[in-house]
Amino acid sequence: MSGEIPKDEGLDKTLSVLKEGYEFILNRKEDLNTDVFETRILGEKTICLTGSEGAELFYDNDRFRRSDAAPRRVEKTLFGEGGVQGLDGAEHHHRKAMFMTLMDDDSMMEIDRLMRKYWRRYFEAAGSLETIELYEAAKIVILRTACEWTGVPLREEEIEERARQISDLFESPAALGVQHWKGRISRSKANEWMEEVIEDVRKEKISVDEDRAVFAFSRARDEKGELLDKKTAAVEMLNLIRPMTAVSVWVAMIGLAMHEFPREKEKLKRTEHYKIEWFIQEVRRYYPFFPFAVARTDADFKWKGYEFKEGTLTLLDLYGTNRHPADWIRPEEFMPERFRGWQQTPFNFIPQGGGSYDFGHRCAGEFITIVMMKATVDFLVNEMDYDVPEQDFGFEFNDIPAVPNDKVKINNYRFQ
Repeated sequence: MSGEIPKDEGLDKTLSVLKEGYEFILNRKEDLNTDVFETRILGEKTICLTGSEGAELFYDNDRFRRSDAAPRRVEKTLFGEGGVQGLDGAEHHHRKAMFMTLMDDDSMMEIDRLMRKYWRRYFEAAGSLETIELYEAAKIVILRTACEWTGVPLREEEIEERARQISDLFESPAALGVQHWKGRISRSKANEWMEEVIEDVRKEKISVDEDRAVFAFSRARDEKGELLDKKTAAVEMLNLIRPMTAVSVWVAMIGLAMHEFPREKEKLKRTEHYKIEWFIQEVRRYYPFFPFAVARTDADFKWKGYEFKEGTLTLLDLYGTNRHPADWIRPEEFMPERFRGWQQTPFNFIPQGGGSYDFGHRCAGEFITIVMMKATVDFLVNEMDYDVPEQDFGFEFNDIPAVPNDKVKINNYRFQ
């Protein structure tokens, strides 16, 4: 094998990324018959990787860094400036530990309880004759859950406004024009909100239990022992609340999967021979969530005979890796029972990134995601019935995040 990485010929492919979205890397993998290729995005040479072997390389912290990788438009909307996603080495490990200390069994049980409480409260308030969009409803339910769990005060009259602001953060990074600038404005407003909360907790203007995340983050220190500045502490609090709220995308896909695969929905009705978690994991594997992870090479090195130069922008295909034929049997089929006895590695199933939780860049909130999705599935299947009106269930692969066009409408709901 030569040292030259296969090339995606042509000029800058930024517009192709926007046009093809989740399928950009997947399309070229098939055309070039390779799991690694070179292209140009945003005016610079970019290496694209897919599959578990590519993921294992991508999450090698000795070969890749995150500190200068994410585009500014992503920092200005999705991640926030100075957040954990853009850190490396000891600084990243120290900051990540703040999040990992929250992921204990007691927290997971509380999140499960809160999700069920707020789903029931939402449908009780809506009334059975109202048609709701599951995607939009989930934003409200999850934001309530996230704020109560973290200890962030949330007044009844501001819930819808805050839900819009938070959802703008994950709906706008790949958008152009007005939608993107809407995301930037919402980032500024969300930062201001959370900075005020952090300041009020520090000055004891609001009373918060010491076991709540907002208390811990307001007093968190960096790896040098210095108190985190108010702006950074606020960004990290939003790095809890924003990805939790983004699980509303997967709630919409839960609704879509139940509609597209009704036999699988029937199996979910409290049977001992079918696990809700299989269904959830297959939703996370089968449907798109976030398309790529981004990093830069941190050294010159060779991999599989290919030459990598330090400082090269690199994209890992999250969606394509979860469908890679080397890692998955019949990846185009929706088969929850594939997860029966399945052996996960840090690199073959990466809907929220790969690598290790503690030292790598895999999302610390993956545990929370699974708990919230399980509570939602169990509630929708085993605690209530509903009808599904005529609607457009299609979604676009260049719409990031991809959500069914009519946001999964349901009506005539009644508790069992």
